Amino acid sequence: MSALNLQSKLTINNGLEIPILGFGLWKTPPEQAEEICTDALNVGYRHLDSAAAYKNEAGAGAAIRHASPGIPRSEIYFTSKVRYINYDDAKAQVTRTLEETGLDYVDLMLLHCPYGGSANRKGAWKALVEAQEAGLVRSIGVSNYGVHHLDELETHVRELEEERGGVGRGGKINVVQYEIHPWCPRDDIVQWCRQRDVVVEAYSPLVRGERWGQEPLKELAEKHGVTEAQILLRWSLQKGYVPLPKSVHLERIRKNSEVYGFKLSEEDMELLKTTEYKPVCWDPTVSPLDN
Repeated sequence: MSALNLQSKLTINNGLEIPILGFGLWKTPPEQAEEICTDALNVGYRHLDSAAAYKNEAGAGAAIRHASPGIPRSEIYFTSKVRYINYDDAKAQVTRTLEETGLDYVDLMLLHCPYGGSANRKGAWKALVEAQEAGLVRSIGVSNYGVHHLDELETHVRELEEERGGVGRGGKINVVQYEIHPWCPRDDIVQWCRQRDVVVEAYSPLVRGERWGQEPLKELAEKHGVTEAQILLRWSLQKGYVPLPKSVHLERIRKNSEVYGFKLSEEDMELLKTTEYKPVCWDPTVSPLDN
């Protein structure tokens, strides 16, 4: 039996902690976001993942601010993402996110994608570094960057250190976020991040339900007496990722949190191993550096 539970956390490479199971808000209607986030918090989630592009930051912020007295702000981890990748927009987005949510700080701010070209990627990263130094953002990172983008970012970090006055002034990648599941494992990216002690988050861990009824997923769900969604979330947790399941239905929100009463064996995990590369979402990781 795993020692993990719904309040388990990982330590980030900056010494802060992040709840291991998150709650995703992609395509959550803005008018329902506060209610749905409140449901998730009441179930026991302590990690909400939004983005400027989702247009539901305000609802998430309201749920955090209006959380029951037993859930202080310090226990809720809030993530958002910069939509337009350049210095000015990234800097402005941090301010807009704080205004939209009514929060004093953002726990994690990510660059949502690598689009924009090298100079703009460097500028957007610099804006996040400055926001982190100002205490507006506690951790920073990127989403949907391919290994070539990550290598470039390390170059930008070194350049910013020289430009801004020394080691550490170029920032540090704390967390990354990707579509990850057995049919899109991204082993090359994960290896890159593991070598640098970067936390890896997995969005669309349930593959949008497109694999329901397929083997071996169905077989494993029957074996353990759980849902296929729970099998995929357990796979993600045992891989050491931070999965971000989403739902607007309370029963599914609750079910997706109940993944701690069983454990996949090595044989189970091996059954879920594939050589497929079939993302169900957009895939900016493959975009060229000049895009």
